[in-house]
Amino acid sequence: VRELRGDEADALALAVRPDYAPFFAFARASGIRLRECLLKWSEVDWNARRITKRGTGGRTVSAPITDEIEAILRRSIGHDPEHVFTYVALRTREDRVRGRRCPVTFSGVKTQWRRLRRRAGVEGFRFHDFRHDLGTKLLRETGNLKLVQKALNHSNVKTTTRYAHALDDEVTDALSVVHANQKSRKKSHNDDRNVG
Repeated sequence: VRELRGDEADALALAVRPDYAPFFAFARASGIRLRECLLKWSEVDWNARRITKRGTGGRTVSAPITDEIEAILRRSIGHDPEHVFTYVALRTREDRVRGRRCPVTFSGVKTQWRRLRRRAGVEGFRFHDFRHDLGTKLLRETGNLKLVQKALNHSNVKTTTRYAHALDDEVTDALSVVHANQKSRKKSHNDDRNVG
């Protein structure tokens, strides 16, 4: 499980191609899998504030439309009648015309992701790690494993337990405080006995 560290998120944001920026921002904000990020407008329910689509293994995947996700999606309105995320073709080929918007594809994202990581100088961070990053931060913020399970659409909480490492540092810090308090109380108790 890998999180974005230090200024890696900023480095990625600065290095991304502007037309791919909404796609990568959505991946980071939603924590859904790469193939599931290839959204169609029919999968976006503005009224219910939910995204619903078929995910891995044919399961239904659902994600809330937070204010941040809504802002990302709204930037893409009008680019394509069917697909949410598009890019601007840099050259003309059989199915693309230079300067026109085309739907973002799985293979196109993989190519852009390799280039983006190289430009940003971010090593050892896979696209799937956006999920790990969000899950870890969510668990650290809430301490609620079931909430993280639901947010990441895990069918089994055992899968979600991989994120429990996020609390390891917090547990270490809490134990250190307990031990320090015990020492302080013991010293205070001994001082009281010595005075009496």
